Amino acid sequence: MAKKRRPQTKAATPQAVDGPIPVVGARESCPCGSGRRYKACHGRAAAHAATELVHRPFEGLPGEADWVALRELVPAATVELTLKGGLPEGVPSVTLATVLPMAWPALRRDNGAVLLGLQNDTASGDLSRDLADTLQRALTAAPGSPVTAGRAAGDGPRLQDLLDPEGPFEPNVHSGFEFWVENAENATGEVAASLDRANAAAIPTVRLSGVDAAYWCETPEKNHLRWVMTHPEEQLLDALARLHAAGTSSLGEDTRLVGSFRAHGLTVPVWDLPSTMSAEDIEKPAAAFAERLATALADTSPLSGDERRARSGLTSRQITLN
Repeated sequence: MAKKRRPQTKAATPQAVDGPIPVVGARESCPCGSGRRYKACHGRAAAHAATELVHRPFEGLPGEADWVALRELVPAATVELTLKGGLPEGVPSVTLATVLPMAWPALRRDNGAVLLGLQNDTASGDLSRDLADTLQRALTAAPGSPVTAGRAAGDGPRLQDLLDPEGPFEPNVHSGFEFWVENAENATGEVAASLDRANAAAIPTVRLSGVDAAYWCETPEKNHLRWVMTHPEEQLLDALARLHAAGTSSLGEDTRLVGSFRAHGLTVPVWDLPSTMSAEDIEKPAAAFAERLATALADTSPLSGDERRARSGLTSRQITLN
């Protein structure tokens, strides 16, 4: 005997409302009031409205390689940003932060200062446009309030339109997340407990001072150097292959170039280091490697057989983060 089919209920239709619909979690009720989950209501339209993926969203900004590193590699860091035309009245500073408490996209402090979070999911394929939209909303938010996720207009400004291209970009890498809280040394209760939990999960990381966008990090079994480079990928891989085939791709005894990954359009070579090698220890070897790499990058001759095999090995271990 055939099973009775359950009667099909007519799905609620999205409600017509004035103004934009706020972005919420995919499984939450849609703010329009239709009674449906966001992902099955206005969230569906938002997903289809995502812009085409921009592979180098930070291209043209000061410190592009460091933007990528802070987005993908560094647990806790801040950078003071310089806006075109200066800061609006009532905003004493704008600071980029790797991550903010509760994964807030941005935060307006009680004193009017703005913190912009970098390590957040974004609504479109253009990370620069999404961050610019968040920054604009943070600049006009009420002091003492977080800024929630939103959808940037497809023709809205990008960070390249809002930030001074001549402004400095000098990352300050922190050992913990005390920058979340003013007067963190006096934090108590749940605030102090939250900081302790976040700090315990952070991998110790140091930005090298002698070369650009190279970050040492400490892990239990071995340390690593992850170096974000802006050279064209094919040219860089050829140069790394030349050095690898010549036995000069390491950073000293017991170190090894283990591969690379792509992130936001840039290539990031990675070295394994002994657990005893500190960030200070790697400064001189990294500077010497930068000189060898510059020579290899200038070599435009065809790769030898050994160099082609080295390049094949490097590319076979390459992954893409985005």
